[in-house]
Amino acid sequence: MRIRLVLRYLVLVAVLLLAIGPFLWQLSTSLKGVGEDIYSYPPAFLPSDPTLANFGKVADVVPVWDFALNSLMVASANVVLNCLGAAMAGYALSRMRFRGRGFAVLAFLLALLVPGEAILVSLFLMMRSLNLADTLVAVVLPGAIGALNVLLMRNAFSALPAAVEEAAVIDGANAWQRFTRIALPSVKGSVAVVAIFSFMFSWDDFLWPLIVLSNPENYTLTIGLNYLKGTFALDQRLVAAGTIIAVAPLILMFVSLQRYFFRGVGEGAVKG
Repeated sequence: MRIRLVLRYLVLVAVLLLAIGPFLWQLSTSLKGVGEDIYSYPPAFLPSDPTLANFGKVADVVPVWDFALNSLMVASANVVLNCLGAAMAGYALSRMRFRGRGFAVLAFLLALLVPGEAILVSLFLMMRSLNLADTLVAVVLPGAIGALNVLLMRNAFSALPAAVEEAAVIDGANAWQRFTRIALPSVKGSVAVVAIFSFMFSWDDFLWPLIVLSNPENYTLTIGLNYLKGTFALDQRLVAAGTIIAVAPLILMFVSLQRYFFRGVGEGAVKG
Protein backbone atom coordinates (compact mmCIF):
# COMPACT_ATOMS: atom_id res chain seq x y z
CA MET A 1 0.00 0.00 0.00
CA ARG A 2 2.81 2.42 0.89
CA ILE A 3 4.63 1.58 -2.35
CA ARG A 4 1.52 2.45 -4.37
CA LEU A 5 1.21 5.75 -2.50
CA VAL A 6 4.86 6.60 -3.17
CA LEU A 7 4.47 5.75 -6.86
CA ARG A 8 1.37 7.93 -7.04
CA TYR A 9 3.26 10.91 -5.61
CA LEU A 10 6.20 10.29 -7.91
CA VAL A 11 3.88 10.37 -10.93
CA LEU A 12 2.24 13.57 -9.69
CA VAL A 13 5.63 15.23 -9.17
CA ALA A 14 6.76 14.13 -12.65
CA VAL A 15 3.60 15.57 -14.24
CA LEU A 16 4.05 18.78 -12.26
CA LEU A 17 7.65 19.17 -13.42
CA LEU A 18 6.67 18.53 -17.04
CA ALA A 19 3.84 21.08 -16.80
CA ILE A 20 5.61 23.98 -15.12
CA GLY A 21 9.26 23.08 -15.71
CA PRO A 22 9.62 24.99 -19.02
CA PHE A 23 7.99 28.09 -17.51
CA LEU A 24 10.27 28.01 -14.46
CA TRP A 25 13.29 27.58 -16.72
CA GLN A 26 12.24 30.61 -18.78
CA LEU A 27 11.72 32.61 -15.58
CA SER A 28 15.17 31.60 -14.34
CA THR A 29 16.78 32.56 -17.68
CA SER A 30 15.04 35.94 -17.73
CA LEU A 31 16.51 36.78 -14.30
CA LYS A 32 20.12 35.86 -15.15
CA GLY A 33 22.65 38.59 -15.83
CA VAL A 34 25.03 38.88 -18.76
CA GLY A 35 27.88 37.31 -16.80
CA GLU A 36 26.01 34.06 -16.11
CA ASP A 37 26.21 31.10 -18.46
CA ILE A 38 22.67 29.91 -19.26
CA TYR A 39 24.07 26.79 -21.01
CA SER A 40 26.26 25.58 -18.13
CA TYR A 41 26.51 21.87 -17.28
CA PRO A 42 25.19 20.77 -14.90
CA PRO A 43 22.41 23.35 -15.41
CA ALA A 44 22.17 26.10 -12.77
CA PHE A 45 18.50 26.67 -12.13
CA LEU A 46 18.78 29.49 -9.59
CA PRO A 47 20.48 32.71 -10.82
CA SER A 48 23.57 33.56 -8.80
CA ASP A 49 23.00 37.32 -9.34
CA PRO A 50 19.28 37.92 -10.11
CA THR A 51 18.44 41.04 -12.13
CA LEU A 52 15.39 42.65 -13.75
CA ALA A 53 17.50 44.46 -16.35
CA ASN A 54 16.45 42.05 -19.11
CA PHE A 55 12.82 43.20 -18.83
CA GLY A 56 13.91 46.83 -19.16
CA LYS A 57 16.06 46.07 -22.22
CA VAL A 58 13.14 44.39 -23.97
CA ALA A 59 10.93 47.42 -23.44
CA ASP A 60 13.69 49.82 -24.57
CA VAL A 61 14.40 48.20 -27.92
CA VAL A 62 11.10 46.56 -28.93
CA PRO A 63 7.64 48.20 -28.46
CA VAL A 64 6.53 45.26 -26.38
CA TRP A 65 4.06 47.37 -24.37
CA ASP A 66 2.34 48.51 -27.57
CA PHE A 67 2.05 44.88 -28.64
CA ALA A 68 0.72 43.98 -25.20
CA LEU A 69 -1.86 46.80 -25.41
CA ASN A 70 -3.08 45.47 -28.77
CA SER A 71 -3.35 41.97 -27.30
CA LEU A 72 -5.19 43.34 -24.27
CA MET A 73 -7.75 45.13 -26.47
CA VAL A 74 -8.31 42.01 -28.57
CA ALA A 75 -8.58 39.72 -25.55
CA SER A 76 -10.89 42.10 -23.65
CA ALA A 77 -13.22 42.40 -26.65
CA ASN A 78 -13.30 38.63 -27.02
CA VAL A 79 -14.10 38.17 -23.34
CA VAL A 80 -17.02 40.63 -23.43
CA LEU A 81 -18.44 39.30 -26.71
CA ASN A 82 -18.11 35.65 -25.66
CA CYS A 83 -19.60 36.17 -22.21
CA LEU A 84 -22.61 38.06 -23.57
CA GLY A 85 -23.11 36.11 -26.80
CA ALA A 86 -22.48 32.65 -25.37
CA ALA A 87 -24.71 33.33 -22.36
CA MET A 88 -27.65 34.51 -24.51
CA ALA A 89 -27.24 31.70 -27.04
CA GLY A 90 -26.81 29.09 -24.31
CA TYR A 91 -29.92 30.31 -22.50
CA ALA A 92 -31.97 30.21 -25.71
CA LEU A 93 -30.81 26.67 -26.50
CA SER A 94 -31.49 25.48 -22.98
CA ARG A 95 -34.67 27.26 -21.87
CA MET A 96 -36.56 28.49 -24.90
CA ARG A 97 -38.67 26.33 -27.17
CA PHE A 98 -38.44 27.06 -30.90
CA ARG A 99 -38.35 25.16 -34.15
CA GLY A 100 -34.87 24.00 -35.13
CA ARG A 101 -33.42 24.11 -31.63
CA GLY A 102 -32.04 20.57 -31.92
CA PHE A 103 -30.47 21.39 -35.28
CA ALA A 104 -28.86 24.51 -33.77
CA VAL A 105 -27.28 22.43 -30.99
CA LEU A 106 -26.03 19.94 -33.58
CA ALA A 107 -24.55 22.79 -35.63
CA PHE A 108 -22.58 24.04 -32.62
CA LEU A 109 -21.34 20.49 -31.95
CA LEU A 110 -20.25 20.05 -35.57
CA ALA A 111 -18.49 23.42 -35.46
CA LEU A 112 -16.15 21.98 -32.82
CA LEU A 113 -15.03 19.31 -35.29
CA VAL A 114 -13.86 21.79 -37.94
CA PRO A 115 -10.17 22.69 -37.46
CA GLY A 116 -9.51 26.41 -37.52
CA GLU A 117 -6.74 26.01 -40.09
CA ALA A 118 -9.26 24.65 -42.61
CA ILE A 119 -11.18 27.95 -42.81
CA LEU A 120 -8.31 30.45 -42.55
CA VAL A 121 -8.29 31.25 -46.28
CA SER A 122 -12.06 31.86 -46.42
CA LEU A 123 -11.85 33.98 -43.25
CA PHE A 124 -9.09 36.11 -44.72
CA LEU A 125 -11.00 36.62 -47.98
CA MET A 126 -14.09 37.60 -45.99
CA MET A 127 -12.15 40.15 -43.92
CA ARG A 128 -10.54 41.59 -47.02
CA SER A 129 -13.91 41.93 -48.76
CA LEU A 130 -15.16 43.83 -45.69
CA ASN A 131 -12.07 46.09 -45.76
CA LEU A 132 -11.13 44.85 -42.30
CA ALA A 133 -7.80 43.22 -43.18
CA ASP A 134 -4.85 44.48 -41.10
CA THR A 135 -7.15 45.73 -38.31
CA LEU A 136 -7.68 44.52 -34.76
CA VAL A 137 -11.40 44.10 -35.53
CA ALA A 138 -10.48 41.36 -37.98
CA VAL A 139 -8.52 39.62 -35.23
CA VAL A 140 -11.51 39.77 -32.86
CA LEU A 141 -14.39 38.71 -35.12
CA PRO A 142 -13.59 35.00 -35.81
CA GLY A 143 -13.48 34.25 -32.07
CA ALA A 144 -16.25 36.61 -31.00
CA ILE A 145 -18.64 33.79 -29.98
CA GLY A 146 -17.03 30.36 -29.60
CA ALA A 147 -19.11 27.21 -30.15
CA LEU A 148 -17.53 25.56 -27.10
CA ASN A 149 -18.50 28.52 -24.91
CA VAL A 150 -22.11 28.36 -26.13
CA LEU A 151 -22.32 24.67 -25.23
CA LEU A 152 -20.75 25.30 -21.82
CA MET A 153 -23.36 27.95 -21.04
CA ARG A 154 -26.15 25.71 -22.35
CA ASN A 155 -25.12 22.96 -19.95
CA ALA A 156 -24.91 25.44 -17.06
CA PHE A 157 -28.43 26.79 -17.71
CA SER A 158 -29.80 23.26 -18.16
CA ALA A 159 -28.57 22.36 -14.68
CA LEU A 160 -30.73 25.06 -13.04
CA PRO A 161 -34.04 23.92 -11.47
CA ALA A 162 -36.96 24.69 -13.77
CA ALA A 163 -39.25 25.48 -10.82
CA VAL A 164 -37.49 28.80 -10.14
CA GLU A 165 -38.20 30.12 -13.61
CA GLU A 166 -41.73 28.72 -13.60
CA ALA A 167 -42.45 30.85 -10.53
CA ALA A 168 -41.08 33.89 -12.37
CA VAL A 169 -43.34 33.14 -15.34
CA ILE A 170 -46.37 33.08 -13.02
CA ASP A 171 -45.27 36.48 -11.66
CA GLY A 172 -45.27 37.85 -15.22
CA ALA A 173 -41.54 37.98 -15.97
CA ASN A 174 -40.65 37.86 -19.66
CA ALA A 175 -37.74 35.88 -21.16
CA TRP A 176 -35.23 38.77 -20.89
CA GLN A 177 -36.10 39.39 -17.23
CA ARG A 178 -35.77 35.69 -16.41
CA PHE A 179 -32.42 35.59 -18.18
CA THR A 180 -30.88 38.69 -16.56
CA ARG A 181 -32.38 38.49 -13.06
CA ILE A 182 -32.62 34.74 -12.37
CA ALA A 183 -30.63 32.54 -14.74
CA LEU A 184 -27.49 34.60 -15.38
CA PRO A 185 -26.68 35.38 -11.70
CA SER A 186 -26.95 31.64 -10.95
CA VAL A 187 -24.21 30.64 -13.40
CA LYS A 188 -21.45 33.12 -12.51
CA GLY A 189 -18.96 30.29 -12.31
CA SER A 190 -19.60 29.21 -15.90
CA VAL A 191 -19.35 32.81 -17.06
CA ALA A 192 -15.93 32.96 -15.36
CA VAL A 193 -14.89 29.79 -17.21
CA VAL A 194 -15.96 31.34 -20.52
CA ALA A 195 -14.09 34.55 -19.67
CA ILE A 196 -10.87 32.68 -18.83
CA PHE A 197 -11.03 30.44 -21.92
CA SER A 198 -11.79 33.40 -24.20
CA PHE A 199 -8.95 35.47 -22.77
CA MET A 200 -6.47 32.59 -23.04
CA PHE A 201 -7.39 31.61 -26.59
CA SER A 202 -7.32 35.17 -27.92
CA TRP A 203 -4.17 36.17 -25.99
CA ASP A 204 -2.24 33.09 -27.16
CA ASP A 205 -3.52 33.08 -30.74
CA PHE A 206 -0.63 33.30 -33.17
CA LEU A 207 -1.64 31.96 -36.60
CA TRP A 208 -4.69 34.12 -37.36
CA PRO A 209 -3.08 37.47 -36.32
CA LEU A 210 0.01 36.48 -38.31
CA ILE A 211 -2.16 36.05 -41.44
CA VAL A 212 -4.49 39.02 -41.13
CA LEU A 213 -2.06 41.64 -39.73
CA SER A 214 0.72 43.22 -41.79
CA ASN A 215 1.36 46.61 -40.14
CA PRO A 216 3.76 46.28 -37.15
CA GLU A 217 1.75 48.95 -35.31
CA ASN A 218 -1.18 46.50 -35.14
CA TYR A 219 0.83 43.46 -34.07
CA THR A 220 -0.39 41.53 -31.07
CA LEU A 221 2.06 40.30 -28.46
CA THR A 222 2.42 36.81 -29.91
CA ILE A 223 3.45 38.25 -33.29
CA GLY A 224 5.64 40.79 -31.54
CA LEU A 225 7.43 38.01 -29.64
CA ASN A 226 8.25 36.35 -32.93
CA TYR A 227 9.76 39.64 -34.06
CA LEU A 228 11.59 39.83 -30.72
CA LYS A 229 13.18 36.44 -31.26
CA GLY A 230 14.66 37.57 -34.55
CA THR A 231 15.99 40.79 -33.05
CA PHE A 232 17.65 39.14 -30.06
CA ALA A 233 18.59 35.80 -31.63
CA LEU A 234 21.90 35.76 -29.73
CA ASP A 235 20.50 36.69 -26.29
CA GLN A 236 18.04 34.16 -24.96
CA ARG A 237 17.73 36.15 -21.72
CA LEU A 238 15.74 38.86 -23.50
CA VAL A 239 13.61 36.30 -25.34
CA ALA A 240 12.82 34.67 -21.99
CA ALA A 241 11.97 38.07 -20.49
CA GLY A 242 9.53 38.74 -23.34
CA THR A 243 7.95 35.34 -22.79
CA ILE A 244 7.41 36.07 -19.09
CA ILE A 245 5.80 39.43 -19.98
CA ALA A 246 3.38 37.56 -22.28
CA VAL A 247 2.47 34.89 -19.74
CA ALA A 248 2.08 37.12 -16.68
CA PRO A 249 -1.43 38.48 -17.56
CA LEU A 250 -2.75 34.93 -18.00
CA ILE A 251 -1.48 33.90 -14.57
CA LEU A 252 -2.89 37.01 -12.91
CA MET A 253 -6.30 36.50 -14.51
CA PHE A 254 -6.49 32.85 -13.52
CA VAL A 255 -5.41 33.57 -9.94
CA SER A 256 -8.04 36.31 -9.59
CA LEU A 257 -10.86 34.15 -11.04
CA GLN A 258 -9.84 30.66 -9.90
CA ARG A 259 -12.59 30.47 -7.28
CA TYR A 260 -15.28 31.10 -9.90
CA PHE A 261 -13.46 28.91 -12.42
CA PHE A 262 -13.65 25.74 -10.32
CA ARG A 263 -17.25 26.51 -9.40
CA GLY A 264 -18.06 26.89 -13.11
CA VAL A 265 -16.45 23.54 -13.95
CA GLY A 266 -18.78 21.99 -11.37
CA GLU A 267 -21.82 23.73 -12.85
CA GLY A 268 -21.05 22.36 -16.29
CA ALA A 269 -20.48 18.87 -14.94
CA VAL A 270 -23.83 18.60 -13.16
CA LYS A 271 -25.73 17.98 -16.36
CA GLY A 272 -23.80 17.37 -19.57
